[in-house]
Amino acid sequence: MKNPENLEEAFSIIAKEMEAIFVQKHKDYGKGNILDTGELGIAFRQSDKLNRLKNILQSTSNPANESVDDSWMDMGVYAVIAIMFRRGWFQKLKLKK
Repeated sequence: MKNPENLEEAFSIIAKEMEAIFVQKHKDYGKGNILDTGELGIAFRQSDKLNRLKNILQSTSNPANESVDDSWMDMGVYAVIAIMFRRGWFQKLKLKK
């Protein structure tokens, strides 16, 4: 992967990575867990991710199952899901792939 030349390009690279993670996890897990608990459930998942991230950042060893980047990426994906949910898109739309 080449280094981005500006912030817009850097943001776009990360957004594409988030989209790939979202699509793969959506294929693996579906949307039932979000639909069951709604926006509050998303907030709880964010809280779990934040607590894991804080634990990783304060730890002196590297975790076996999740990296700092993984945690940040998952939090970003959940933030996008929350906005889609608030707009009614998550409930109505399906993956095209």
